[in-house]
Amino acid sequence: MRFQILGPTTVLDEDGEPVALGGPRVRALLTLLALHAGRIVGPEQLVAGMYGPRPPEGEANALQSQVSRLRRALGRQLVEFHPAGYRLVADPQDVDACKFEQLAQAGRRALADGDPGQAAALLREALGLWRGTPLADVPHAEAAATALEELRLSATEDRVRADLDLGRHRELVAELTQLAAAHPLRERLRAQLMRALYGSGRQAEALAVYDEARKLLDEELGVEPGAELAAAHLAVLRADPALGASAAPAAGQSSRRGLRAQLTTFVGRADELRQVAARLGEHRLVTLIGTGGAGKTRLATEAAGREAGDVCVVPLAQVSDEADVPAAVLTALGIRDAVTHDRPAVDPVTRLVTALTGRRLLLVLDNCEHVIAATAELTDQLLASCPRLRVLATGREALGITGESILPVAPLRLPPPEARDPLGYPSVRLFADRAAAVVTGFAVDAGNAAQVAGICRALDGLPLAIELAAARLRTLPLADVAARLDDRFRLLARGSRTALPRHQTLRAVVAWSWDLLGEDEQRLARRLTVFVGGARADAAERVCGLPEEVLFSLAEKSLVEVVDGRYRMLETIRAFCAEKLAESGEVEAVRDAHAGYYLGLVMEADSWLRTSEQLEWLARLDEESDDVNAALRWATEAGRLETALRLLAHSACYWWMRGHRATSADLAAGLLAALGSRRPAGLDEEYVMCMLVTAWAGGLNDELRERLAEVRRLVTWDHVPVRVEFLMMLLSAFTGPPGEAQIAFDELMRFAGELKPWQQALSHTGAAFMLETLGRPEESLAGFEKSLAAFKAIGERWGMTLVLSGLCEFHHSRGAYDTAYTLADEALTVARELGATTEIAESLCRRGDALTRMEAMDAAHADYALAADLSSRNGSMEILAWAHLGLGEVALRRGDPEEAHALLIQARAECPDDWYSAEYTRTRIASGLTEVGRLVSER
Repeated sequence: MRFQILGPTTVLDEDGEPVALGGPRVRALLTLLALHAGRIVGPEQLVAGMYGPRPPEGEANALQSQVSRLRRALGRQLVEFHPAGYRLVADPQDVDACKFEQLAQAGRRALADGDPGQAAALLREALGLWRGTPLADVPHAEAAATALEELRLSATEDRVRADLDLGRHRELVAELTQLAAAHPLRERLRAQLMRALYGSGRQAEALAVYDEARKLLDEELGVEPGAELAAAHLAVLRADPALGASAAPAAGQSSRRGLRAQLTTFVGRADELRQVAARLGEHRLVTLIGTGGAGKTRLATEAAGREAGDVCVVPLAQVSDEADVPAAVLTALGIRDAVTHDRPAVDPVTRLVTALTGRRLLLVLDNCEHVIAATAELTDQLLASCPRLRVLATGREALGITGESILPVAPLRLPPPEARDPLGYPSVRLFADRAAAVVTGFAVDAGNAAQVAGICRALDGLPLAIELAAARLRTLPLADVAARLDDRFRLLARGSRTALPRHQTLRAVVAWSWDLLGEDEQRLARRLTVFVGGARADAAERVCGLPEEVLFSLAEKSLVEVVDGRYRMLETIRAFCAEKLAESGEVEAVRDAHAGYYLGLVMEADSWLRTSEQLEWLARLDEESDDVNAALRWATEAGRLETALRLLAHSACYWWMRGHRATSADLAAGLLAALGSRRPAGLDEEYVMCMLVTAWAGGLNDELRERLAEVRRLVTWDHVPVRVEFLMMLLSAFTGPPGEAQIAFDELMRFAGELKPWQQALSHTGAAFMLETLGRPEESLAGFEKSLAAFKAIGERWGMTLVLSGLCEFHHSRGAYDTAYTLADEALTVARELGATTEIAESLCRRGDALTRMEAMDAAHADYALAADLSSRNGSMEILAWAHLGLGEVALRRGDPEEAHALLIQARAECPDDWYSAEYTRTRIASGLTEVGRLVSER
């Protein structure tokens, strides 16, 4: 684990994910232990840091309570008790404060040894560990925090000295001006500012800094400038060349050309910086690729700034003609045209090769995408001719040169919706940092963390978009910024006036990438927006009508990203391309193609869902579920009602197995509303399935009850589905068998042999239930076993859970609760393997029923509670009612009729009235309420 206390206290696990810590006292305790990682900290010191001069009564117990909470968060083995106190079992290297001190000392040693390059690198790494106020979660650690801040300032001064020794005078002026203003009595900073100004050719300003410092020291402290400041003053007066000396390797050549001093902090890219440094150590050409606004330029310049040697940044954004690329590099290097009267001008590439041969240089070619061919050709020539040259390029796509190391720059990591500490994620930290710059006192806290995290997620973690959104807080409340992101391009339309035009607004960022695409690429990009969950290459080709190679080209140009074989757009790019689709007039045709593709997919998948291949096909539909739902919505809205009915009917088995009751019921209700009184000819099975899906989440109204009555007229209990096979199961769950069980059994036996294998296996289950009703238990048991064998032969797990549940009920009704428990447990195992949420909840209820009769009340309560949670989330109302019924029965057996009554009333309200499969639950609820009444009357 890594412990971060140079800012809000966070812990990162081995995967770099934040560990949930708990409340402020736990964080304070962890901070104090981490500050002394590996060493014992006495209880008095811990209590003083956590509670200050007024600890609570029973401070030892209070401390032990916080230690217990911390152990639950980190693991007991990491927080050791000793007679003298407590110890965090961690390597000091894993604590950012300890690592900072070690790196700062190493940097100081390198500086003393005359190696400013190594010193600068070490000190930058040390300072990069800081994320805010140190020990921020310890309310009473002012002295320790002040000591850390002093170390930070000293390290900053050491790093500035190293940069000055490397000749970075011009780049340091702005930073040193700010530092001197923040610490006006710090003489070393004043002396360094004088050196930076003098080295930049600004001697008069350097002398003015001295005069200001001398006056301030006299007025505030009544003292004269110290030796270092006085020596700097004397050196400026004498124009001492040593004061502005640089460690640049060659006379007349600047070692740091084109590196701008940054005005904002660099947030959330520590790992990427290390990756860039590692790649540059192994490869001579490294290209950072990524979508617009992902932060490639900033990452490249920050990485270049940490290089100890010669660096030149070449901004190619303003180069409009590919022929001008060599000239742009010459200009950035400060190589001017020679005046020649008697000989022709030398070719720019030749001049570059001549100038760079033998020179050790990192050349940063920034924003190459619009001049990619010329940049690639020039880079290839220079690398081949200049063996000590390295190139770091940035762009939307790779240069495509042999030996190129490609490093994708992804958006900043986003907090998931359930994240408890969003500030542990770089995207949220960036928003907080930029927002604090425009709104005094802004901070991410418990009250706004969810909104900030939501904004970052909506903006895909793109640094530029996040910065533009944070800047809008100057004029809009946070809630308004979050609410207006549906119109993101209008909202985020004001950026820095000095930024490149394409970085001033979010629309301009995406438009720049769009304009660089070919006609086919633009056509595919806009059509791809009909996919809501991304698409595999074959799906994109069929729906969009363009070959896969065009899609691959979009991926290479960072317009789409490839995740687990699916090609997806960031939401910001998708919103832009969707506008282009609307402008093209192709929306209807492309959406029809999308709906047609997914109709074909669900019709193919539906039959496989009831075979041994069901797990693979369930996974495939999981992957495509959002697009199936989107296709159904579109077909409904656009009046393609036959397509919509088929989509819904052939998705029903998947929805049932996955427990997607609520979502699918909403989709079906919308389709029924669109149908009105119409019933498309030849689609009775699909129409009936639509009504049953609408009803299966409960919440029936009078109109739907009238329609459900129509189901019984359209499709009788013995109807064998022709097109929608799963209707056979769902219809029986709704209608149940007819009144005459013997007649029904005989009829079922008559046509069972003509059924398909899955329907035949299901018919054996139906027969077993009927035989049970007819009082023929031995035959019923044989029927269940025959059905189970048939489902196993097919390899169909959902059918197995159905039969195991039937067997469980069979044995439960005969008092064989141990057997019932075993069967319910087996059904639960199969349902979990299948991922069938409803069947998992049902199996838990059956197991809970057995446990209740076995007087294992705690275990039964746990099963019912988990079943209630699962079924409430997926809309399985009959199972939710069963779970609350079970909890009510547990309360009855525990002697709590009041709780039992409340749970049983809740179960009665939840239990569907129109589903035959819920009849047993309704009967048990009534019996339970009668028992409650009896207990109350006896009191």
